[in-house]
Amino acid sequence: MAVKIAITGKSGSGKTTIAKALAKLLQEYFPEKSILLFDNDLTGELGHSYGYDIRNTIYGIRSGKHEYKTGIPEGMSKQEYVEWAIEDIIVPLNDNVDIIVSWFVGAKDCRCPITGQINDACQRLIERYDFVIFDCEFDLKYLNQLVDTDIDLALIITNPTSESVKLTKRIAEFSSKYAAGGQLGVVINKAESVNLDKVYSELKEADLDILGSIPVDNNLTNGTVNWESNTVYEAVKQFYFRLNLPQENS
Repeated sequence: MAVKIAITGKSGSGKTTIAKALAKLLQEYFPEKSILLFDNDLTGELGHSYGYDIRNTIYGIRSGKHEYKTGIPEGMSKQEYVEWAIEDIIVPLNDNVDIIVSWFVGAKDCRCPITGQINDACQRLIERYDFVIFDCEFDLKYLNQLVDTDIDLALIITNPTSESVKLTKRIAEFSSKYAAGGQLGVVINKAESVNLDKVYSELKEADLDILGSIPVDNNLTNGTVNWESNTVYEAVKQFYFRLNLPQENS
């Protein structure tokens, strides 16, 4: 059964960089395990961060605008077609890591058969992997509109400002029901020690679990375009033991 991790937060909070750092750490701890990176953010930054301009998306399948790598096999049911099409848009990053991009998703109350077919196909795809990391939009509702799947760990990425904390409270409210049964907590990114006491106090007053903090990486603030950060990686490694994830050599 797949271990499912969702990374949420406002745009620019550092979700993509943290998703990449976590994927790198899981590869280090569990080199034999498979990982699916699921880009559910409308910016599509996760694919770009690995050097891919991924144009074939789940939305393309839904809208009928996807350009397939091969001819469409004959004699398939609609559900079989959707599952085949989703397989066609997976991009392998290495032997054990793949990425897929959703882009726009349909509303859950849409009665179009394709909505349920995509949900079922995504569920089957997810369960083929050992770990799935969702790089999400603002909260978990957008992901749930695409696929109704349990989340083992939901990380809300926030920055050390009162404004970001207020937004984090809203994200937690919107996301809690979709992370029911799993762990939901906050990671403070771009942490500045001078601000942390107030931020910690505000988060604790909101009854939010603070799982870790990540210092500012000046290489990223100076315009690094691949969202790669050893600073972020080392910080995630330090608080990994607090996460509801398999531990190294366990």
